[in-house]
Amino acid sequence: MIEARNVTKCYESGGRSLRVLEDWSHHIEQGQFLSIVGRSGTGKTTVLNLIGGLDQPTSGQILFEGQHLEAMGDAELSHFRNRTVGFVFQTFFLRPMRTALDNVVVPLLFDSVTPREARRRGVNALEEVGLASLADTQVRRLSGGQRQRVAIARAVVNNPRLLLADEPTGNLDTATSLEIFKLLQEYNRNHKTTIVVVTHDPLVAKFHIPMLTIAAGKLAPHAGDV
Repeated sequence: MIEARNVTKCYESGGRSLRVLEDWSHHIEQGQFLSIVGRSGTGKTTVLNLIGGLDQPTSGQILFEGQHLEAMGDAELSHFRNRTVGFVFQTFFLRPMRTALDNVVVPLLFDSVTPREARRRGVNALEEVGLASLADTQVRRLSGGQRQRVAIARAVVNNPRLLLADEPTGNLDTATSLEIFKLLQEYNRNHKTTIVVVTHDPLVAKFHIPMLTIAAGKLAPHAGDV
């Protein structure tokens, strides 16, 4: 599904070139659940941004089902992200004064979807994460775990083929973090959606998810994984 070919990513900082990712090649298969682990600042988010079309490699190629993301223009990448990729972030990026449903249907506003169809799909997405009964509740009244579930519902409302989660448990307690990892794993099993999670949360090991470790710009299978 996703192929990285000799991908290098550098950023300019203070007149110097900072190499975050170096000569990365990897295949991610359709329906795979993969985690990328490593310390803060090692480039985990950079990897997500590259395979999600939010950033471009300095050199190398990123292919999604044979299409070269690095060759796409802004409009084409925007269409790709809206139709194909769901994003989940650590800080939720929800509008607290709006309802859970209002937040979930945001991606549908960029499609030709009627309000009635948007509500139907939004409620279905909330049902997937166990929050259909709170569809009309303002986000500010929800717990942190519930807010992250709303964010996941928003990410999957368009039935993406790829779901990318950036530190989805970073602001949550241990019990809630376990619930979120379990929810993502169940979604992967039920829908065969490809999921890539970046995290430094050790709880991910409890779910036996294949891991890549990133350090010094290099990605390699985590010790103990094939």
